[in-house]
Amino acid sequence: MPIEPFNGAKLALLCDDQVLVYQRDDKPDIPWPGLWDLPGGGREDGETPEACVLRELEEEFGLVLEESRLTWGRCYPPRLPGYLPSWLFAGELYPADIAAIRFGDEGQHWRLMSLADFLAHPQGVPHLQTRLRDYLAERELF
Repeated sequence: MPIEPFNGAKLALLCDDQVLVYQRDDKPDIPWPGLWDLPGGGREDGETPEACVLRELEEEFGLVLEESRLTWGRCYPPRLPGYLPSWLFAGELYPADIAAIRFGDEGQHWRLMSLADFLAHPQGVPHLQTRLRDYLAERELF
């Protein structure tokens, strides 16, 4: 079955009431400079959305997770004309995963942030805050 074109994928990894986030580099030539973001990024070659987000997680955080760790996913329509759809996935983060994080060279630093803080943070990537709310509402987690 052919894979529908998409721009990229992001991942909300939750540990209890916290989510794994990182602060983007503060460079004026990138989208959302300096804001708090979720792991993930752009599609390469003919990747599936799941392969894309897991590759990005490995590149950014040094974590290698099986696709079965993705417990939810949704394709969102393009935010702007001329763009492709993008995905948000969710999964569970375990203490052993946190101990294994080896932060890469994208972004300033990472942290576990409470869901409430991320969702209300004035420096959170706005559309990801909205999408994470979708997930939490659907799962009745927040």
